[in-house]
Amino acid sequence: MPIKSGKRGVEVLRDRTISKSTAFTKEERESFGLRGLLPYAIGSQETQMNRVMANIRRKESDIEKYIFLSALQDRNEKLYYKTVMENIKELLPIIYTPTVGQVCKEFSQIYRNDKGFFITPEDKGDIFDILGNWPEEDVKVIVVTDGERILGLGDLGANGMGIPIGKLSLYVAGGGIHPKHCMPIMFDVGTGNEEYLNDLLYLGYPHHRLKGEAYFDLLDEFIQAVQKRFPDALIQFEDFLTPNAYAILKKYQHQILCFNDDIQGTAAVALGGVLTSARVSGKAFKDSTILFVGAGSAATGIADLMVKAFMDEGLTSEEAHKRLWFVDINGLVVKGRNDLMSHNIPYAHEYDQLPLIEAIKALKPNILIGASGAGGTFTQEVIETMSAINERPVIFALSNPTSKSECTAAQAYTFSKGKAIFASGSPFDNFVYEGREIITSQGNNVYIFPGVGLAAITAKAKYLPDEVFLVAAKALASCVTEDELSEGRVYGKLLRLREISHRIAVAVAEKLYEMGLAKAPKPADLDAFFKEMEYDPTY
Repeated sequence: MPIKSGKRGVEVLRDRTISKSTAFTKEERESFGLRGLLPYAIGSQETQMNRVMANIRRKESDIEKYIFLSALQDRNEKLYYKTVMENIKELLPIIYTPTVGQVCKEFSQIYRNDKGFFITPEDKGDIFDILGNWPEEDVKVIVVTDGERILGLGDLGANGMGIPIGKLSLYVAGGGIHPKHCMPIMFDVGTGNEEYLNDLLYLGYPHHRLKGEAYFDLLDEFIQAVQKRFPDALIQFEDFLTPNAYAILKKYQHQILCFNDDIQGTAAVALGGVLTSARVSGKAFKDSTILFVGAGSAATGIADLMVKAFMDEGLTSEEAHKRLWFVDINGLVVKGRNDLMSHNIPYAHEYDQLPLIEAIKALKPNILIGASGAGGTFTQEVIETMSAINERPVIFALSNPTSKSECTAAQAYTFSKGKAIFASGSPFDNFVYEGREIITSQGNNVYIFPGVGLAAITAKAKYLPDEVFLVAAKALASCVTEDELSEGRVYGKLLRLREISHRIAVAVAEKLYEMGLAKAPKPADLDAFFKEMEYDPTY
């Protein structure tokens, strides 16, 4: 194996990108000055993975498992990613939702090692220069958050860095993008969380949040600095407060290579699941009536993409919007309300401002999607009402972490008497109803963003129009096999994640070339090209 910069001895073992630890052969130990620095036994990567998983399974809490895996990533990058890839179903809930929620809340307390890049108001005027401090020059994917709306947990300030770190691990494990091309960034402009501001251990910028023009000016400096320092990099926005998320996306979507995962990624994975559910329910998507519970960026992002999907099926824009309804904390989103945000207006119909149960009875939706961040919203009455008007009601409880889920898988299947076609944002155990085991589906954005990101950076896309996410959703739905459907799934097995990501990448790349948005020459065989370039963490 090549050792960069002529490293030898302890330097080799301490470089996470090249260390194999006890897997170094006798010849390698001699060549790289490692004799005496390692135990006698030479283990395979398989043996090392078994040891890692045995250690993880001995941990008493998920946060301890996360800390253990994070330490492994710091010392042996290839072993970390190989272990995650081979055990994705077991480890995804540890490295991302739901455990990442607790990780973010406790980030300052469990901080161990330098990961990621931090930008604060004190860096104004210097952002381009300090980006040069990052150790890698060929950055291709940036995930950035300002920590103001982390999952359903609210303003966690700089502690939100756990989100970009986790998402980029999944870009590597799920999409095959090399770790050296990934850069997690915390846009740390303060916090409104008084508990953190009064916490001596808090690691973030210890001031109240930057707001208004000053906030957007600093963000623009960051974005322009990235265009100069890393001109081909994709910027993925994560967990920004809804008004800011929409403002940022509206301003930059067609200017630079970027997307908002909470709006567009969530939309694509939800639409993919809904398209798949039609194969089970027997009701065509174009004939659907969909009711959303929650009217924030995630819910309206899903609806915006569904408008395009309905129009792709032949409906007019007006007809498409009439299929989509919202209920928020104040009831049905209707015309005449004076508390709506701009992104809600297209979905405010002429109707009475009904509460949730009455809205279900009146509108008779066949699909109910929760993106409310309010745990337990899908009560027994809600699920029974949906089941009374639908032979196979589609119920997606997408809020996370688990405590914020609108209902559990067990509740959805029990209250619907096994009729529900269910997916959730957080993972739930499989459920046995009347002797039949139902495999629960997690509508995790990991099914979308690695493939979209892989296509974007490979094609060197100019920007990502909404059409790309419609293509990604359709590709995701097409990946679900008949056997998987029979098990109760609306998404493919997580063990197939790389395969699914690559199929999405091929479809998205084809769309980018078709639309004239790709700057890179088109490979003769996109599928073969993606497989050839993927990061393989095998020693």
